[in-house]
This record gives sequence, structure tokens and C-alpha cells, in this order.
Amino acid sequence: MSSRFVSLAEAAETVTHRLRTAWADAVCIQITQCTNRAIHVQLSPGVTSGAVVLRLGLDARTRWVEEWSAVAARGLPGVTVERRRVVVSQVAEMLPATLTLSGLDAATELLALAGLRPPFDHQRACRVAGEILASSARLTPTVLRAVCQLDDDDVQVALEAVRWLRAHPDVGDWTARSIPIPRMHSKWLLKHGALLRDLVGRDVLDEVRSRLAVVHLTYVDPAYAMTGGRRHDAWTTGDTHELAYEPHTVLVVENRDCRLWFPLTPGTVVVEGGGMAAAALLADIPWLRRAPGVVYWGDIDAAGFAILNHFRSALARTSPDGASGRPVASILMDAAALSRYSHLGVDRDARGRRIPSSSETLPHLTDDETEAYHQIATAGEVALRRIEQERIPIADAADALSLHASHATTAPPWRD
Repeated sequence: MSSRFVSLAEAAETVTHRLRTAWADAVCIQITQCTNRAIHVQLSPGVTSGAVVLRLGLDARTRWVEEWSAVAARGLPGVTVERRRVVVSQVAEMLPATLTLSGLDAATELLALAGLRPPFDHQRACRVAGEILASSARLTPTVLRAVCQLDDDDVQVALEAVRWLRAHPDVGDWTARSIPIPRMHSKWLLKHGALLRDLVGRDVLDEVRSRLAVVHLTYVDPAYAMTGGRRHDAWTTGDTHELAYEPHTVLVVENRDCRLWFPLTPGTVVVEGGGMAAAALLADIPWLRRAPGVVYWGDIDAAGFAILNHFRSALARTSPDGASGRPVASILMDAAALSRYSHLGVDRDARGRRIPSSSETLPHLTDDETEAYHQIATAGEVALRRIEQERIPIADAADALSLHASHATTAPPWRD
């Protein structure tokens, strides 16, 4: 530990840092135990002898002692400057040793003296903590921190949800969007389900009726197209009807135009994905798991690679009906594709905002995919952050898919 005199400004920065990481713990103790957690800051670490004081400088010592004497003279409630005896040049001196703040109010006073504000709203945090307890919800530092991140309206929605759920132990007749909790909009639970779980000790999202997955798909087998059968179809979880033919290859795309206008390709069904959530739902579709080839094609951007990573992870697991995991290939999502179509790339989104970098680790990407991901997601200035899949010529995608599709079909894939 280096020897030094700690100034008021430095002590205030230390207090700010500690409050930033531990304010929720302190508020919970204050509310539940009616006591305060003291904060201690060393004001003269390593200053254990007169020789150290002389080395640091008598002028610096004088300014430092005067500063802390002025703090002590203010008599701020709960703010104490403790001293210890140090002999300097054969003269005993009582030098500032420890700053003790009796609780959050005292910390606020000290920060104000240093011209700083607390890194949280103390009064609001105490009010929210009291309301959480009054609603019979679970109050923990993690819960309090999460609830305080909500605006005041959402705080009241969360508390209303706690009270409503106490009176309704069975919510299995509703979906997450139809559950009739007062003041809650239809998507609130989907966004804040984890917080509500921590508040009430129930995973409500697991209790409600699941939304069935609806998959929109297009038949692109050329031999089937010659029969005049329907080109576009939909399949809902639990459906008993069969597809027009058992696909040899299932291509999952994100863009609707890419699904609707994909060129005829033998034995293939093109499925329209729906982002991260849909990837997990697609992984449980029986006919998709039975297909010899499953291929994903999405945007060349951080989100596209994250969806591919998630889809690959989901399909690798055993399905609820016991079907074994399956691999997922990709097309036009590697470094070669990034280079080939870089002239179609952008670095801003539809609203003109710069697309941010991403540091998310995606362990289920191949080496070629990872190289492309790092090029577009890296921090700092880059030429492009996104190549939307619909910008890439659809014929190029069909050519790429042919590498994964089987052409050894001895019988038509459709059913009579």
C-alpha cells in the first residue's frame, strides 16, 4: 500500500464508487432492519510514522490536516473524522486517520460538501423498497436495483402485478399477453418476466399458456411446383396436417421477400424465421428436425450471427419429443460473403443511427462465420456493420444452397 494523504475529493470519489456498487444492500438493511451500514474510508493509508509524514511533505500535511479539520468543524450529521497519534519531529500530532459515515444520509452530506451527487436517488430507493415490502414481495438488493431502474409508472405496474398474482395462484388459462393484470400492457410481462419472478418467487412466464409457434413457409421444389399445388403454407405447433412434401432441405431465412421469391430448388422448403425467440420455437418442429439438411441464411450483422448461434444451439439439444440434436449449416454468412458483398453494406440503421459494435461471445459459430462476425462487430471505426440478406442477389443464395441440397431424388418428394 502506498503512503499518502487522502483529500476530501479523493474520499468522496471512494464513497461514490462504494455507493454505486452497494447502495441497494445499504437501503435494504436500512428498510428491513431499521439500521444503517457505516462506510469507512482510510484518510492516511501507510502513514504510520513521522518519517513518512516528512517524506510526503510538511506543506502537504498542513493543507491536508486543515481540509479535514474544516470538514470536522462543520458538524455534519453522521460524518466523523477519526484521528490517530503520530510523532513528527519529536512532536505528537493527531492526524486524520479514518472517515466514518454512519449511513446513506451521512454519505449524501459528505458528497454534497465535495460538490458531488450520490450515484442513486436515495429517497426514491427507500420509497420503492418500502412499497415492495408493503406488497409482500421479496425485497433483495438485486430486486431493488432492478425495480429502481423502472420509471415510476412501471414500478406501480410491477407492484400491482405482485398483488394480483398473490390472489391468482393459477394463471394457466392465460397467455403472457392476455393475462388481465390491471395497468399492465400486453407486452409488459414478456419484457419484465424475470423481475416479476424475483419479486414473487414464481416464474409466471412458465405458468402461462404458451403461444403456439406459427411458421410461414414456401414450397420451392420444382417437381412439386409442376403439380399446381399451393406454393405458400403455414404450420402451427400441434398441427396434425402434413406438409405437401417431406423436405430434404429446410432453409430458414429472416426476410419475407427472400422466402416468397426464393428460386425453385429440389427438395427444399423455405421457412421464414422471426429473430431470436423464433429460433428456439423452430428447433422443436418435428419435420424440420427430420430434414437431412437444415440451413440458415440471415443478415451479415451482429444480430444475424447471434440468431444463427442461438438457432444452432437450440437445434443441437434433444427436442421435447426425444428427437436427437441436429447440425445447422449456413450460407452467405462467412468472411468470403462479407468481402464479396461489401459494396452492399451499411453502417447505419433505418433511422440513420450508427449501428453499434458488439462484444457478445458466440461460441456456436464456425471459424469462417466468427471471422466475419468479428469484422463487422469489432469496436472502433469500420466500413460497414450490416449487409441485409435481401440486398444479396437471390440467385446467389440459391447457388449457395445447392451445396447443401440433395439432388439424388428417385421419387417426387410430395405426397399424392
